[in-house]
Amino acid sequence: MPYLLIALLVAMLVVGLTWRGLGSQGDGSGGNGGTPRPRPRPRPTRPVAPDDDADFLNEIDRKLRGGGGEDKS
Repeated sequence: MPYLLIALLVAMLVVGLTWRGLGSQGDGSGGNGGTPRPRPRPRPTRPVAPDDDADFLNEIDRKLRGGGGEDKS
């Protein structure tokens, strides 16, 4: 009988803490006094590298295959 009482108390504690934790997520206040988390900074955009450019890749392909009659350096 005492084990049943302890199990019920532990279950009520777990449900209560879970309920409290889930309830504070919706309003944005969190459980830390209402201070919002800082937003992560956006990652800086990188310039497009030559190997990402489709025209550059096509030009290299033409040079390697020997087509186009252009400079084959």
